[in-house]
Amino acid sequence: MFNEVTLSLFDGFVVTVKIFALTLLFALPIGLIMSFGSMSKFKPLKYTVKTIVWIIRGTPLMLQLIAIFYVPGFVGKWAGKLGIENFFIDWLADWTVPDRFLAVMIAFVINYSCYFSEIYRGGIESMPRGQYEAGAVLGMTKTQVFFKVILMQVIKKIVPPMSNEIITLVKDTSLARVIAVYEIIWAAQKFAKSDGLIWPIFYTAVYYLIFCGALTLLFGYIEKKLDYYKT
Repeated sequence: MFNEVTLSLFDGFVVTVKIFALTLLFALPIGLIMSFGSMSKFKPLKYTVKTIVWIIRGTPLMLQLIAIFYVPGFVGKWAGKLGIENFFIDWLADWTVPDRFLAVMIAFVINYSCYFSEIYRGGIESMPRGQYEAGAVLGMTKTQVFFKVILMQVIKKIVPPMSNEIITLVKDTSLARVIAVYEIIWAAQKFAKSDGLIWPIFYTAVYYLIFCGALTLLFGYIEKKLDYYKT
């Protein structure tokens, strides 16, 4: 039974790692773009991005998962009842059937992009204005100053808060089960429902601890490598 549980949890853990990796792949660059939007001098863009970030940070990720998975289908079905028919409405009506994993990825990427954007914004705004001015005196454009002078210093500043969010992401992947996406907690609950076994649920902690421990070591290494960037 122990081997069976271990293999089943590993299958769920593979999905957990997939959610984690894909979320980082998309949320890290999107968060950076959003941070530029929140610092923009163009007021409509600035306040639109800030409003989105406020809504996403102010509501639970579980609620966002449920909304993204179910709400489009409800909209499509109600539109159909009102006699509104087109390709988009038909697609919305069928959303809840094939796209559970896609819904998870959309929710996670949007959520973590908003959190990452605030971390990026804080790091960028903490940089002394004198560095931008010095770059301008040397004939560098704002883009050159940012990527050649500012960026690595910002990365050094944001590694600790970013590492906290990324480790939180590992544990948040368990929320995927609320829309029936098979991940490690779902795999453990399967044994609780079928065989009345509780220990597999606690056994999942081993997988999470190993994963988070590896990330902790990785971020510690990154911080040491960036020690020579002094601000």
